[in-house]
Amino acid sequence: VREVTERLGFDYARGRLDVSLHPFCEGSGDDVRLTTRFNPDEPLDALYSSIHEAGHGLYEQGLPRAHAGTALGVAAGMAVHESQSRLWENQVARSRAFWRWLEPAFRAAFPGPLAGVSGEALHAAANAVEPGGMIRVDADEVHYNLHILLRFDLEKRLFAGELEVADLPAAWDALAEEFFGRRPAHAAEGVLQDVHWSGGAFGYFPSYTLGNMIAAQLWDAARARLPGLEDDFARGEFGRLLGWLRAEVHAHGRREDAFALTRRVTGRELGPEALLAYLAERYA
Repeated sequence: VREVTERLGFDYARGRLDVSLHPFCEGSGDDVRLTTRFNPDEPLDALYSSIHEAGHGLYEQGLPRAHAGTALGVAAGMAVHESQSRLWENQVARSRAFWRWLEPAFRAAFPGPLAGVSGEALHAAANAVEPGGMIRVDADEVHYNLHILLRFDLEKRLFAGELEVADLPAAWDALAEEFFGRRPAHAAEGVLQDVHWSGGAFGYFPSYTLGNMIAAQLWDAARARLPGLEDDFARGEFGRLLGWLRAEVHAHGRREDAFALTRRVTGRELGPEALLAYLAERYA
């Protein structure tokens, strides 16, 4: 995962990669810390967790150093931050072009388990869609935003006084059954799986879906303005995309909010159309 994230552009002279129970990215500028986790039976989990966190790290490393400590030297909010991590994780790293580049090295790393597994099957595994999953961080792209809708619905009801904290577990389980067709087996699969509420981060969850929407619009704009972009990926070249993101997004710090930034870079108001079209193109 270090080799892959370094190839994407993460500067390990200004950051590092360690192991933790849950992947995260912390720090800024010249000290950006990434962590990942490893499951011996699921190497794709570590790969995509690391790419996601590296997307956050690339944004932090791309912010203008001359303005460190000012509003121009910090990110434009967590929706934009999530757009960077999700774009690298999904639009880039789940693409066929990316896997044309990575497949030989991946096979060399795991020769036994991949013996007899075709390239098509390997790419399909990286894009597997599995309905009924209870854990947000393990959700595929198609179902991920349903996990956010569940949480946002509960948050709105909490703040409207329509739902008591003590009633959260039952309300969660009921929505999970409506959205995913089954109830969590226990609270760790349900209301206790995220740290956001216990940490006081109410209102944060929508940033993930907003980030997915922004990522899809940025992806459309990047492909339109950088012809042959996916041919770059097949050669393991990601500098053009990173350079474009640095110029259009990172270099502006918090000069704009997420909506103004999206409008300027993509020429469109932020909306769901690009995300729905992307999901249909990749999965339908």
